[in-house]
Amino acid sequence: MSILDSLVIGAGQAGLSTSYHLMRLGVRHVVLDADDEPGGAWRHRWDALTMRDVHGVAELPGDTPPPRDDQRANQAVPAYFAAYERAHALPVVRPVRVDRVDDEDGILVVRAGDREWRTRTLVNATGTWTHPFLPHYPGMETFLGEQLHTVDYPGPAHFVGRRVLVVGGGASAVQFLGALAPLTETLWVTRREPVWRTDDFTPEAGAAAVALVEQRVARGLPPQSVVSVTGLMLRPQEREAERLGAYAARRPMFERIEPDGVRWADGSFERVDVILWATGFRPAIGHLAPLHLRSAAGGIQLDRGGRGTTSVADPRVQLVGYGPSASTIGANRAGRSAAKGVQRVLMAKPAESTTAR
Repeated sequence: MSILDSLVIGAGQAGLSTSYHLMRLGVRHVVLDADDEPGGAWRHRWDALTMRDVHGVAELPGDTPPPRDDQRANQAVPAYFAAYERAHALPVVRPVRVDRVDDEDGILVVRAGDREWRTRTLVNATGTWTHPFLPHYPGMETFLGEQLHTVDYPGPAHFVGRRVLVVGGGASAVQFLGALAPLTETLWVTRREPVWRTDDFTPEAGAAAVALVEQRVARGLPPQSVVSVTGLMLRPQEREAERLGAYAARRPMFERIEPDGVRWADGSFERVDVILWATGFRPAIGHLAPLHLRSAAGGIQLDRGGRGTTSVADPRVQLVGYGPSASTIGANRAGRSAAKGVQRVLMAKPAESTTAR
């Protein structure tokens, strides 16, 4: 069996950016994508999300992003990714869902069902969308209404005429309230008091927020999202929900869930028909467990004080879309950094000529 120079797991923004830069460096590789069509996590976003609603899609290297208009994001971005793959002849193989990565005599073996690839280096670009985080609260299994996570959000029309409890203190919760409050009755709960930004989100503020995430990654701690340290801001499309009091009525977390609502420690109760868990995601890195990359602190420590993409535990492995690069802009920059990291490893250990499978 031939041995690849590199292999990328994931064909979202970070994976495509990495593949582009690997191609420019002349590194022979393949990209394995779990989906049957291009688009990554964007394919699974709700129909009501338009390009005007999203925070923005940074352009892939050497290209321009879709316009900020009323196109459905789950159509516009996948079409953009598909065209990019074709234009740059990126070596994407799909559908391939990776089960595990093993180290056999210094070669990384990537396994997916009965298929396997052998490679000298690896770039993990699996993101977080496939690993939604759902906390457990007493009584949640007794709730007779509907419970959904962000990953299953069907769009605002689904909730009309129902009392919706939105759980979570991040940007997604703010967006859901912005879409739902003008249409139906909402209630908002968070674990912590929300922190709102009152100043403009300048490049300097963005750099400071990323630095906080880098500090966690540098210490080997599980990463937090960049958004979690920037504070919350309301966009124009959320001002109507603000006028209706959707954000001012925020309450702390309840103590337990009952069949028809939620109850707080002080005995107060709110009836709700739907619980929408906007509680975030975790990195999809379970397939890397055999490589023992996690630090004692629970995260994967990256080089250059958390600013790089190279695993400290195993420099053959690069992580993009992880920690400080878990944003569209960060993913592009990480793709370039990861490709250079791959090149450094290959140059340090010259290998025989390899051929991609």
